[in-house]
Amino acid sequence: MISEKEKISYNLLNILFESNYQKLNQLYQKYNSWEKALNYVDKKNYNPQKEYQKLKIKNIKLILKQNKEYPKLLKEIPLAPFGIYILGNLDVINNNQCIAIVGTRKASQEGKIITKKFANMLSNFFNIVSGLALGIDSIAHLTTLENKKNTIAVLGSGLLEIYPKTNKNLAQKILNNNGAIISEYNIYTKPLPYRFLERNRIISGLSLGVIVIEAPEGSGALNTARFAIEQNRELWVVPGSVYNPNFYGSNKLIQYGAYLVIKPEDILKNLNIDVNQYYKNTPNLNDDEKLIYDTIKQYGQPIDIDKLIEITNLKTQRVIQVISLLIIKNIIKETENGYIII
Repeated sequence: MISEKEKISYNLLNILFESNYQKLNQLYQKYNSWEKALNYVDKKNYNPQKEYQKLKIKNIKLILKQNKEYPKLLKEIPLAPFGIYILGNLDVINNNQCIAIVGTRKASQEGKIITKKFANMLSNFFNIVSGLALGIDSIAHLTTLENKKNTIAVLGSGLLEIYPKTNKNLAQKILNNNGAIISEYNIYTKPLPYRFLERNRIISGLSLGVIVIEAPEGSGALNTARFAIEQNRELWVVPGSVYNPNFYGSNKLIQYGAYLVIKPEDILKNLNIDVNQYYKNTPNLNDDEKLIYDTIKQYGQPIDIDKLIEITNLKTQRVIQVISLLIIKNIIKETENGYIII
């Protein structure tokens, strides 16, 4: 069992060396103990116990790689973090049932709809992991929360430096709904571009696989995809139009051999999971009724009739007819914001 002194020492070393993985690795290789290593470095007037107490005051847990609570899947990867700081529910990151959803920060309406569809369904089977960024990440987190399921945000900064600041409310919602926010960086660490690339290995490392939705050329999501391949994780990619630059990186991944998926069921089948689990409570419906029902269910929030027509490609009169029947059957209902499943 790892002593608390090891955690106290690691935390201060992580502060002193600004979470620099290579420098920390050199220290551990030399001393084979964080406590011993701390004896040979300049503490710069820091008090190890006081710094560690700050974590406890903020309800932040520090889990070292040697701790049994350290996520098993994450421990397998090359350059696994020596320690991770956690706010929220520790259990959700250590049940080996996580899937990552990543994509562009500048999500199109199409990308948003795709993300909602995948996150809404797959969150019934897995904890959804993403990076708390704007765009696809945020939608994956929000849709999971709307489905009253667990989601995990991995930061490229310290836990007291939530980035982007506009997502502080989202971070709090994740914690309020039994999710978790994690980082390998000490709590003071500012967000810098290279840190978001580093943290992507954790997003994929925690997960059974990574879903890439709408990734343009140069997207950080492609970096996560590369880590997924290196870590022997599944890599699923949703294709898009060859004329849409937001899907250029996604389509290139498919060209290089990533698993093409067009609906969430494709991922469940790829993992040999019984898709019927999702539909076990679905009413007995004909094809058009089932299409409308699935669209409303997977949209993850109230949906208006114009959006239903757009997504299903059914004629307006047919959509109106099916909606009326589903309302009569007491399967869906109309709210001021759109249609929802009862």
